[in-house]
Amino acid sequence: MATTVELDPRDLDERQLYFVMSGLVVPRPIAWVSSLAQDGTPNLAPHSYYNAASSAPPIVMFSSTHAPHRRPDGIKDTLRNVRQTGEFVVNVVDAELLEAMNATATDCPPEVDEFHLAGLAPAPSRKVAPPRVARAKAAMECRLCHLLEMGDATLVFGDVVQFHIDASIWRDGRVDMTRLAPVGRLSGSDYSTVERIQSLRRPAWTPD
Repeated sequence: MATTVELDPRDLDERQLYFVMSGLVVPRPIAWVSSLAQDGTPNLAPHSYYNAASSAPPIVMFSSTHAPHRRPDGIKDTLRNVRQTGEFVVNVVDAELLEAMNATATDCPPEVDEFHLAGLAPAPSRKVAPPRVARAKAAMECRLCHLLEMGDATLVFGDVVQFHIDASIWRDGRVDMTRLAPVGRLSGSDYSTVERIQSLRRPAWTPD
């Protein structure tokens, strides 16, 4: 007979909780966030606790986990930059950029430019100061609209003020998923790519 593993979150330490949460909430989109430090140093880092918060107006959100073991104040570079400048760019990670994205996940000192580290060329943004990833097929320029402390993380909400969408993935007014080939984060070191798409029309309610 099949059995069920029953877990009470109160009985798990932080590491165990992370593995359970990141193993069940899958696949997760990746916000590849570019930002600028106050001294102008570019920063580029992936955040997989990420999603859309609103369409009209367009708002995205990502979560920055506190890291006391990495930084004296527990604040990661991306969050510090966004707090100080109020601007960031979310770059979409596709299959061709997976290894470069992984390189920018390196726990670097604040003075390191992750664009240079990963061999990526920056492209100028239109409305915000942080650059975007030139090779990314899509990016969203954002201005900070809200910070929310929750649990062991800070949720960052940004108003999207400019979309960048490569013409190669744009078809009939929509993004073509097969051409975008976005990457999703699973648990541990695992990622997923779009290999099969299944379409289902949402049913309409009828009294019968």
